[in-house]
Amino acid sequence: MSTFQTALSGLQAASTDLQVMGNNISNANTVGFKESNAQFADAYASAIAGTAPQTGQVGIGTSVQTVAQQFSQGNISATSNPLDIAINGSGFYQLNYNGSTVYSRNGQFQLDQNGYIVDAAGGQLQGTPAVSGKLTGGSGPMQITQTTLAPSGTTSIGLQVNLDSSSSPISGSGSGKININDPTSYNWSTSTTVYDSLGQSHILTTYYALSSGSAATWNVAYSLSGTSGASGNITSGQFTTPMAFDGNGSLTSGASGAITVPSSGPGSFSDGASGVTLTVNFTGSTDYSTASTVNNVTNDGYGVGQLSNLSIDPSGIIYGRYSNGQSAKLGQITLTNFRAPQGLQRIGNNYFVPTYASGQPLTGSPGSGGLGSLQSSAVEESNVDLSTQLVDLIVAQQAYQANAQTIKTQNQVVQTLLTL
Repeated sequence: MSTFQTALSGLQAASTDLQVMGNNISNANTVGFKESNAQFADAYASAIAGTAPQTGQVGIGTSVQTVAQQFSQGNISATSNPLDIAINGSGFYQLNYNGSTVYSRNGQFQLDQNGYIVDAAGGQLQGTPAVSGKLTGGSGPMQITQTTLAPSGTTSIGLQVNLDSSSSPISGSGSGKININDPTSYNWSTSTTVYDSLGQSHILTTYYALSSGSAATWNVAYSLSGTSGASGNITSGQFTTPMAFDGNGSLTSGASGAITVPSSGPGSFSDGASGVTLTVNFTGSTDYSTASTVNNVTNDGYGVGQLSNLSIDPSGIIYGRYSNGQSAKLGQITLTNFRAPQGLQRIGNNYFVPTYASGQPLTGSPGSGGLGSLQSSAVEESNVDLSTQLVDLIVAQQAYQANAQTIKTQNQVVQTLLTL
């Protein structure tokens, strides 16, 4: 009967191998899936106590020693969803699934009705939340709540301009004032947008007149819209120090000017925004013999912004992109690794849970401590190689047939003995 048992163990082992490969093949298109391999061990009868094993020992079959998980990297393919996130390297996402902590390599996420980043099964992605654009250092679910970005009033404007040195001086402008309503009193003007503390936009226009009293000296005036107590709700004035340039066209003086907007009264913002001293910086401006133009504008203010998109960098930091052109940190995704990932237990839904064999979870920022980096708008495909699995499937089928043939042959031997 031992031959029957030996062949039966081979049938059971081959059947398990077929089941493992069938599971691999069925998950060939499952994002983040990791294949498994059945590993076998030969079996021998234990020696009787006090009796040394005999030479030429005959085995009694085989057994499945373990079903080993293979955590090799899967191919990364691009998608159009910024919340599709692939792990390039080691590590697992940590999720809260119905109150339990689970781990996954599947980075297909979306936002639920409460703004939480969740997977298809509803597991909440865990990481380091951010408050007012700064990471808290704690741990919790990734929730996108900052859908509106508060405005920031402009306090500084940088204007790098070129003023045409071949322009004709304005007659009588050596000590005169620029009349912003008289285009003949200045050579050129340009406008830019500034913001008050409530996010309302205002037009700041600067006017430039080449002085007739000194070569390469330009008087500069300004006007600011949206203020009270002035004609047409426009406040105007002229900077005290003119812009002066040397023979190389480089700015030597008059690099900045200041516009004071009071908190109340004449000249204040008509919408009730806070007062401000607005600095206009002309550093980097030139006086070359070419058309007057703006080379660069910088503005430290912005209006109210609505969340328009999300992006995630390789270190896992989630940025909100807003309609006003600004961005803000909304949190950071963390990754978790284990000393022996092969010891993790599968529980379905692409989830793993730790066991004694896997060791304790080690959590950190992507790209640190041996953890992989993240790639947004991409997913990690299953690491199942279909070609290899199909070839192995044929081999396992033959092994199953061979063990069945062993049983058939042994049965014929028994029938022969019974007919003696």
